[in-house]
Amino acid sequence: MQVHRGIPEHADTAAVLTIGNFDGVHLGHQALLSLLTGKARALGLPAVVLTFEPHPREYFSPADAPARLASLREKLLLLDAAGVDRTYVCRFDARLAAQSAQSFIDDTLVRGLRVRHLFIGDDFCFGARRQGNFAMLQEAGSRHGFGVESMPTLDVAGERVSSSAVRTALAAADLDHAARLLGRPYSIAGRVSHGDKIGRRLGFPTANIQMKHRRPALTGVYAVSVEGLAATRVQGVANIGVRPTATANGRARLEVHLFDWTQDCYGAHIRVHFLHRLRAERKFESLDALRAQIAIDTVHARDWFAQHPAPL
Repeated sequence: MQVHRGIPEHADTAAVLTIGNFDGVHLGHQALLSLLTGKARALGLPAVVLTFEPHPREYFSPADAPARLASLREKLLLLDAAGVDRTYVCRFDARLAAQSAQSFIDDTLVRGLRVRHLFIGDDFCFGARRQGNFAMLQEAGSRHGFGVESMPTLDVAGERVSSSAVRTALAAADLDHAARLLGRPYSIAGRVSHGDKIGRRLGFPTANIQMKHRRPALTGVYAVSVEGLAATRVQGVANIGVRPTATANGRARLEVHLFDWTQDCYGAHIRVHFLHRLRAERKFESLDALRAQIAIDTVHARDWFAQHPAPL
């Protein structure tokens, strides 16, 4: 999949396009992407996604913005896996926030991306003060010669599938519910970096994934499987949160203790699949108390895997 930063002045080819944030690429997103790629293949055109970075809600109200389900890199990997040919990452800034709906149609859809067919969600609005809507796009399509289709809301067991619903499930530690909405267990991907080696000193070495500026959608201690280190997934136990016993900087981190693993994995890109919640993150009175709890967590995670054998 090709990834482009920003929108070109003039497209080099026509495109079948969809627009959205695609946070988590849940089942609703997947259904929309299936329509996109199917239409693109039928027309012999590239399947194109336009997405925004940062999320508009992070721009307008950073303190109240929702936790991200996926980093930009993770989102791009998921879009690539869904068969998207090109993704345009458009920086959401003051200029874009002030752009009129008509200018967005003329400059982005018609000239910049040369849309032949457009798929949007049923609640899609665009332009300054969200003035653009489906009717406006239909009228523009009639004038400029592109089709417009709205993707109806996808329901799972009577519930609307949305990124917000996934976040709510994860915040409530309902991993099964989140997995039903996503179509897969929730996961986080990232590069293994050097940490402060506290886990190693405690006898439980960990692979550390820095969360950067991201507030995690879930916290606590989990039984996990890790993809990207071996031909099959490696089982382990993970802590995601601010590590209140070890540090006081409030920075979120994902740490995974891998079962029966002795190889160096620094620099590896791994994906951590969250399968079962063991407990909430909490502060212990000492590192010795933390060591004892990690030993208990490890036993509980191994017991869970023994009772829930799954293809790795």
